[in-house]
Amino acid sequence: MRPAKSFAEPAAKPTVGWPAAALVAPGVLVRETPAGQPPAAPRLVPAFAPFLYFEPAHQALQQHGQPTLAFFLEDPAAGRTMAQLYVVPDSGGPGRARSPAQATFGGVQLAAGVTARDLHPLLDAAESTLRARGQRTLKIGGYPFFYDSPGAAALAEALRQRGYRVRLAELNYYLDLARDFEPHLHPSARRRLTRARQAGFVLEQEPPLLLPLAYEFIAACRAERGQLPPSLSLARVQELFAKFPRQHVLLSVREPGTGHWAALTVAIVAGGGVLHNFYPATPLKFNTSSPAILLTAGLHQLGRYLGLRRLDLGSSTLPDNGGPNAPLLRFKRHLGSTAGLKLSWEKELCV
Repeated sequence: MRPAKSFAEPAAKPTVGWPAAALVAPGVLVRETPAGQPPAAPRLVPAFAPFLYFEPAHQALQQHGQPTLAFFLEDPAAGRTMAQLYVVPDSGGPGRARSPAQATFGGVQLAAGVTARDLHPLLDAAESTLRARGQRTLKIGGYPFFYDSPGAAALAEALRQRGYRVRLAELNYYLDLARDFEPHLHPSARRRLTRARQAGFVLEQEPPLLLPLAYEFIAACRAERGQLPPSLSLARVQELFAKFPRQHVLLSVREPGTGHWAALTVAIVAGGGVLHNFYPATPLKFNTSSPAILLTAGLHQLGRYLGLRRLDLGSSTLPDNGGPNAPLLRFKRHLGSTAGLKLSWEKELCV
């Protein structure tokens, strides 16, 4: 990482024809794209591998009907983008900007070695640009710390220094894929895994053409458990599989005899060496045999095969009051998972 003063060096002028591109501060580039168009990509190669949810092609699928603002912290001497932030004005309502507008997480992704101090010019540009567009608040849903612990810590410190308040602090559980799965299971979970295998439950990777049936299965399981419907439409899920086929896997456990689904999930290679267990579902009638544990074993095996570091099991927060979902927390702990921190921030911009 170059010293912070390198960001003060004059950056090259933006290429003619870029939509709404402006250098609002030395080393910070802002680009705005209209609603319905893919968000801007950085003009300098990032000095980090962007998370899937931060890829412009992925953000282009988010259905919010608003323009997207992209902020890039550049190091012109190195020819690299050192940090990036995407924000959607009015996506939380009139005058309420959010990052992300519609994704698992947003916030600032930054290169190794970038400090909290380095981030202030980028955040200055974001806040001043949003004020000029009549935005009264900015909400940032950060990524779990285990995706990039130094980066998440630097961002948290920068936001704290700027007066952001923590709107929600969640425990986001994960499995370390460097550890074997079964030895770290709780004894009761290990017994259930053994029973599921002995009963003949089978892991399967399903083809995307079964997504309509899978979506129906997931929605039915969530309704049975009193959970909210899937946050994405079937059409959006199908589009994600079509646009990012290597990053999305439909994994299931089938019941012996009938071949019916006993558990199912969408697995997403989210970046940062993380496999995300997205939309896991199993009917209540299988609580005793717990094919969900066999499904998690399959995800652990898949993550290792892909050379990843972590299996993201998601948070266990109740949607109505933000409190902990005790049964889900207990299940994840019995899987041998580790609790990681995930923070959501908010600031009044005082237009």
